[in-house]
Amino acid sequence: MSTRDEFVRKMHSLLDKGNAEIDALEARAEHAEAGARDAYHKQIAALRVKQDEARAKLESLRNAGEGAWQDLKAGVEMAWEAIGEAIESARSRIKK
Repeated sequence: MSTRDEFVRKMHSLLDKGNAEIDALEARAEHAEAGARDAYHKQIAALRVKQDEARAKLESLRNAGEGAWQDLKAGVEMAWEAIGEAIESARSRIKK
């Protein structure tokens, strides 16, 4: 298996884990007060958009030529880092 295939598999796994965390945040947001719930849902919707963007970048990387995928790798990693930070921020705002 190539390094690219391993990277794609790893990133898919991380994105799936992130999606599960977003689902958990969404479930916790349902128990928040009405005013806060709306803000949480907006934040969660923004997280889902970031997830979709990261998946699109990952798909581009998977389909890129052998030389180009290394250039795209940094963009995928940055997208994942942004998602991780956004999840942490949402987690700190959405209390149990």
